[in-house]
Parts: sequence; C-alpha cells; structure tokens
Amino acid sequence: MPATPLSRVLYTAEATVEGGRAGHGRTTDGHLDVYLSVPADMGGQGGPGTNPEQLFAVGFAACFQSALLGVAQGRKLDAADSQIRSRVGIGPTGHGGFGLQVTLDLHAPNLSAADAADLMLRADQRCPYSNATRGNIDVILSVDGQQIEQAAA
Repeated sequence: MPATPLSRVLYTAEATVEGGRAGHGRTTDGHLDVYLSVPADMGGQGGPGTNPEQLFAVGFAACFQSALLGVAQGRKLDAADSQIRSRVGIGPTGHGGFGLQVTLDLHAPNLSAADAADLMLRADQRCPYSNATRGNIDVILSVDGQQIEQAAA
C-alpha cells in the first residue's frame, strides 16, 4: 500500500547525529541535545547516554497519548490522570536485518475498561506514529496489561 501524502506539513523536526548509536545527537533548535550509548544487552558498553529505542518509546507514547486525549475529549470521557507506558523492543528479523516491536499500555483510573479499550483503538487510528508503523512492525495495545483484540489491518 503506497503512503498517503500529507495535504500540508504542519511542523518539521530536524536533527543531526554524529557517531551513530554511540554518538551524539542534537536538534537544530537545540531543545534536544543527547549523548547516545549502545545498551549492554546489544553488545555495547551501556554508557550514560540514551538510545534510539528509548527516544522512540517516549515519542510514540507522547504522540499516542495526545491522540487518546483528543479522542476522549471529543467523546466526553475523562482521561485525566491517564498514562501510556511504551515498550520498544529491537531484535534480528532472521533476514539479516533488525526490526522493532512496540507495546502501548494505558492506565486510565477514571475510565471503565471498555471505554479505555475503545479509546486505545480510536487513538491508534489517529496517531501519526501508529499510522507510520501500521503493517511494518508489531504494535500491541493493552489496558492495564490486558491486551486489546484488534481487527486485522
């Protein structure tokens, strides 16, 4: 399925990295300036820096929760005090490359389990990270650790 082009670009983030996974990255506006370290689990030294998977986990969770909060507001549901916990795994694909897998788990104390699951599914259709990864990597949605059944894409 070909990509759907944007009707207009609202914002563009720009960053430069030197040294790859064991290097340094910085956005052009200077708001993000990080050292990168390869996790010991991946054969690196562990180091004090972050890694691309951690950055992706934060970005995906932030974007997904914003989508969820927008959907909740439109449906007059109270998603206040909710949290999205994201887990991003990396590993070999078996075809010579590496791939990712993601779990997004919602904790929403002010919502019923049914409303929370419905919001997760609706947010998954709205979130640009979900739309970018759909069909490319496994993304598991859950509410308080209970996986949500998703329709086949």
